[in-house]
Amino acid sequence: MDDMTIPVLVVGGGPVGLSTAMFLGRHGVPSVLVEKREATSLLPRAPGLQARTMELFRTAGCGKEIRALEKGDSHPYFEGGIIQTSTFARIDEAVTLEAPSLDGPLVSPERVMGCGQDRYEKVLVAKAGEAGCDVRFGTRLTSLTQDADGVTAVVSGPDRAPYTIRARYVVAADGASSFVRRRLGVERSGRGTVFHALSIYFRAPELEGLLKGRTFILCYATAARGTLMSLSRLHGCDPWLATPLYFPDKGETPEDFTDERCVDIIRTAAGRDDLDVEIVWKVPWQGAQLVAEHFRVQRVFLAGDAAHVHPPAGGFGANTGIHDAHNLAWKLAGVLHGWAGPNLLDTYEAERHRVGEAMAEQAMIRNRIRHGYADDATRAAMVDDIIITLGYRYHSTAVPGGDPDAPALSPRLDLSGRPGTRAPHLWLDRDGERISTIDLFWDGYVLLTGARGGRWAEAAERAAKQLGVPLRHHVVAGNGDLRPLDRPWAPAYGVTDGGAVLVRPDACVAWRAPEPVDDPDTVLADALARAAGFAGFAGPAGEAR
Repeated sequence: MDDMTIPVLVVGGGPVGLSTAMFLGRHGVPSVLVEKREATSLLPRAPGLQARTMELFRTAGCGKEIRALEKGDSHPYFEGGIIQTSTFARIDEAVTLEAPSLDGPLVSPERVMGCGQDRYEKVLVAKAGEAGCDVRFGTRLTSLTQDADGVTAVVSGPDRAPYTIRARYVVAADGASSFVRRRLGVERSGRGTVFHALSIYFRAPELEGLLKGRTFILCYATAARGTLMSLSRLHGCDPWLATPLYFPDKGETPEDFTDERCVDIIRTAAGRDDLDVEIVWKVPWQGAQLVAEHFRVQRVFLAGDAAHVHPPAGGFGANTGIHDAHNLAWKLAGVLHGWAGPNLLDTYEAERHRVGEAMAEQAMIRNRIRHGYADDATRAAMVDDIIITLGYRYHSTAVPGGDPDAPALSPRLDLSGRPGTRAPHLWLDRDGERISTIDLFWDGYVLLTGARGGRWAEAAERAAKQLGVPLRHHVVAGNGDLRPLDRPWAPAYGVTDGGAVLVRPDACVAWRAPEPVDDPDTVLADALARAAGFAGFAGPAGEAR
């Protein structure tokens, strides 16, 4: 391969790296993605896609293709929660360990779905390619150096011949053992490895009959040695997944789990000594909780497991990483296209590090509960899944109206238009088309006003022209270009009919004016400048801001 120069190099071709490339392409930023594996994943890992993740895929233009992969309606299995029984044959005696609250029609235009990454990665590869990403499997990063103008990476392709890629920025989505993170010398903090497990993918045609139609995300069978978890209901029930624990401090290794022993574990958990079982794959792994001290080092950004790892309890891993990718992609696009200031890139770490720490802690809490060693204080610290999915809150300079004291995860779901939170979902009519407010936010900033927002419209036009920042204005009213269908817009967003709300490309509320103001030009221009990463902006009145 010839040496090349590109805007962004993405390292890692799992769900996070592929999503990064797709989101960048959606914003008109070409990239190259290198992945050391020869192809997409063969294993149905990361099978639960949160409603917020589906919203991101929806605005990226691949929501329908991803949703089409769902086999039947997987929502009831999420509603079934986490259960525990002695054996699957005694499923009628199962008790509920966790009953997560899920998204409803007033919260999101999307819902959770079950689908293994072995299927949805293929959609992401195709969409990333269509959007301008050169995806290179069988290609390994071997060297990375930075200077003031960019990053120089040396990679080797399938023919093992090294070549150089010069990029303005690099996104490292290369997993928990990230070569890039180690190369940069970024330390991690946390509890470290908390358990060792073996994923056993298997087929057992008779198992479905034992379960009698019971729906659940995971089922713990206490009769088996260690812990047995079934995730396959979320991706078509073939293959199933068993996850026994093993203990290196007792001399145990993955090699101890022969096919015969794995079959015995599964039969014990099922409560059927004669259950027909076929072992498909066996994959050892570690449950760990570690968060990188920094998500950015100059021109290199860490995302997904490269930035934060935690036990799979809750299914936050791939989802949180995809949210990292989306947060970063539009900011890189803004800086590369020139409509955002360089300070905007600093807000990636400011926003996602707090969220990454919170997600890791919540996963650890769930892990303790599921393994039976959580005290009352630990249980009280667990927040509902819907808050983790849709209710996390950002604080950074790109949220000029935010509350610096607000926690990343609030005790109760708050989607009321507060700056730093995801904009509330309302169904709207746009020229006869039924859309969600969420569909408005992806390619630039959006200012929403009510019927009495005429002065805001003029201010928006002037601010966008003055700053060179993409800003669209919509009137949400019975006589506006967007008509609410299910509930009034203004109270849902915490403003009066004469107020205004500024929303970022990622659907995060950046700022709002609950009431009309005397000088909308100055106020809005200042808010937009800060939200777009322009420091020291001097507004129309001349004062430095």
